[in-house]
Parts: sequence; structure tokens; C-alpha cells
Amino acid sequence: MYRILPLSFLLISSIALSAPGESADRPNIVLMLMDNFGWGEVGVYGGGVMRGAATPNIDSIASEGVQLTNYNVEAECTPSRSAMMTGRYGIRTRQRPDGPPRGVWYGITKWETTIAEMLSDAGYATAIFGKWHLGDTEGRFPTDQGFDEWIGIPRSSDRAFWPDSNSFTPNSHPDAVFTRVMSSKRGEIPVEREVFGREKRKTMDREITDQSIDFMKRKASEDKPFFVFLSYTQTHEPVDPHPDYYGKTGNGSFADVLAQTDDYVGEILETVDGLGLKDNTIVIFTSDNGREGVPRSFGFTGPWRSGMFSPYEGSLRVPFLMRWPEKVPAKQVSNEIMHQIDLFPTLASIIGAELPTDRIYDGVDQSAFLMGKTDKSARESVVIYIGNVLFGAKWRNWKVLLREMDEDTYAIREMAYPSVYNLIVDPKEEVPELNYLNDTWVDFPLYQVLEDHEASIYEDPGSPDP
Repeated sequence: MYRILPLSFLLISSIALSAPGESADRPNIVLMLMDNFGWGEVGVYGGGVMRGAATPNIDSIASEGVQLTNYNVEAECTPSRSAMMTGRYGIRTRQRPDGPPRGVWYGITKWETTIAEMLSDAGYATAIFGKWHLGDTEGRFPTDQGFDEWIGIPRSSDRAFWPDSNSFTPNSHPDAVFTRVMSSKRGEIPVEREVFGREKRKTMDREITDQSIDFMKRKASEDKPFFVFLSYTQTHEPVDPHPDYYGKTGNGSFADVLAQTDDYVGEILETVDGLGLKDNTIVIFTSDNGREGVPRSFGFTGPWRSGMFSPYEGSLRVPFLMRWPEKVPAKQVSNEIMHQIDLFPTLASIIGAELPTDRIYDGVDQSAFLMGKTDKSARESVVIYIGNVLFGAKWRNWKVLLREMDEDTYAIREMAYPSVYNLIVDPKEEVPELNYLNDTWVDFPLYQVLEDHEASIYEDPGSPDP
């Protein structure tokens, strides 16, 4: 008999394992997030040398820890980052207490609680280096949302094209300005630095790596744990390798950037190990969504269909590797479902923190699953949005899509009948199940997931200060 985990299960009353100050060995956390980086890029996912550049350092995280093949995210950068940082589907930050979902909202609202805020309240030093993309107005920068320090870009990497455009017209719109690298510390107004053009684009991930290494070295001598979020800007367009890597592989810029990224990850791992922090540091490598949808972006999603901005698996499944020696068993590979919204409650459970009780959490505590205490994920289902549009749901190995998307134009197509796919039998989502065969039973658990989610949206109290 199937078991459906209602998404409102996520009020997570079981998280309060201990008071934050009572844990003597709270682990450091190093979170490396790629940008528009497909499921199939890394060697352990079938990429690496097949993609023109070996990835031994990234692969080592899998050999020393866990590799998930069914780790799910949202379909575009901002909702994805919002979901990961808050433990709530991106749609929830667009709520009002007295009405239905808002129109598209850029980033997260001030009243959301982030992973950084939760960890900071638990005594962690916190830093983000790299792309934010969750708010670029007063009170909504990273250092307003729980981070002690930040150096990076507030918006998307594609604005690096602007300074080199001979058709760019300054002052054509209030937002039509060049993106600049910014820096700030908690309680300070962010400072604008150099223009983020194509030249700076080439060295941005180098700076992210250097700043993160410096942060870890500074905090290693202090008597408090740290959280460093390396929000890399690759492989979002434009894919411009560092000058030291340009032409290194002989297989083009994408392969050069893949080699560059693996070396940078190697430097991060070497720093953690060299500081004597390996056994008490959680290291995670993942991505915000699948490959670019832009033609000739050259990203690779492995066996899965399509790329970002779509409801298909190439958009929604990305790599997830995690190591934590003696806690997370080595060489663990699982196709159980996990979603990025689970990261928040999982980390909260590990450090013994309590989550706010004034909102619904969609994430579930996956610590027992990741640490090998059970081979089953704490969730069986996820819902699928693009922007504010509910596209469907997954339950176990099954998927229902209420709408389709044209992969060339991104046009949304309504369907007379929803499409149901068996992702084990048909990973490319090429042939929907016929509605008169025996598999029609799966409609019931799939639609139950959607009904439970929609009910939880209307039950969400939202924010007292929207």
C-alpha cells in the first residue's frame, strides 16, 4: 500500500534535538552551488572525461560520502535559491496572508528565515561569496538575511554581456545599469566595486574560491563553527574560463570551465583537510537547476529531457554530493527522492536548532537518510512549478504534468488530459502512459500530492509583515 507524505508534514516539530548551545561538535558547513549546471557534467554522473575534462576532486566527494541521483530543484535560478535558503517552495515567498499568490516577486521577502539566519542564531559565523539573486534593494542583500559577510554579484551572470554591448543605452530604464561586484558586512550598506563585465566574469569564480579559503582560515582559529556558501557563477552564460584555463583542455570553453571548477573544488577540499577540519565539516556540491535552455550552451543533463525553465527532469534533477566523515557512509548511492527544500530542516536537525512555527515548511529532515541510518528518503513526492504556474508533481518513480512547455519558445500549452510518465521506464519523458492501461491507478497518489500541496498553500499564514 502506498504511503503519501503530506507536504504540510513539514512543520517539523521533531527537529528540536537539543538547544543550539548544547552541541560541542556542531559541524562546519561548506556549501558549493553551481549555476545552471546539469546532472551529467560530473564524472560520477557519467560526465567528466566524456565532457572533455575529468573531475577527480568533485568525484572524491562521492567516493567519501553520498551521491544522490534523484535530487530535485526548482526550474529557474531565483525560485530555486529561495527554496534552498528557506526550506519552502519558491511560491510561498509570494504569499499574502489575505489572498492568493502574488505576481512574480524577485527574490525573497524580508520576513523569510534563511539557512544563514538559522545558523547565525545557533552561533555560526556565516559568509556567502558569489551570486545572490534573491533581492537587490535595501534590506534584502545577503548581509540583511543572516550572512556576516559577502563579496559577489547581486543579480544574474548574463549581465556581464552588457558592458561589451555596442548597443547598450545607459539610463534607458532605472534598472539599466551595469552590474557591479559588491561587498558588505552585516549591518553595513553594500559597497559597489568593479564592473561585472566579460573580463571580470572570467575571474569571478577564482575570487569566490580565494575569499572562501580566506574565510575558512580566519574562522578556523576561532571557537565557533562556520558556514560558507560558495555560490559559483559558472556555468551560467556567458561561459568564460579564467585566463589560466582558456584552452587548457583543447575541448572548448565549457570543458575548460569544468576543469577549472574541479580544481577550485579541490582547493576547497584541501583547505578543509589542511586545517584539520575534515572530520567535523559537512561538504556539499550541488546546482541550482539544470543546464541553460539557451541554444549552444553546451550543458549536459545526462539521460534526462530538456534543461532549465522546463518541467522536465533535465531541469529538475541536478547533482548532489555530500561528505561528512564518520557520519555519512562512504560510496553511498541512492535514487531516493530528495528536494533542495530538505536542506534547511536537515541542517537544523543536525545542529539541534528549532524552526519558526509561524509558517509551513515544505522541507523534511533527511539526516537519517543521508547518514545511512535508513535507506529510504523521508519524502516520496515533490511538486513542480515554473514561476507561479503549477505544472505537476512527482510521486516515487511517477510523474504527472498538467501542462506542457514548448522547449524552443517556452510557451505553456494546456492539455486536454494530463501526461503521466514512468521515469524508470521512460527517463526521457517521450511517451506518456496510455490512460486505459493498468497504470491508471497511479493517478490517485499523484493527484493526492497536488491536492495536499494546494491545501497547504491556502493554509499558510504567510507573514505578519508582508
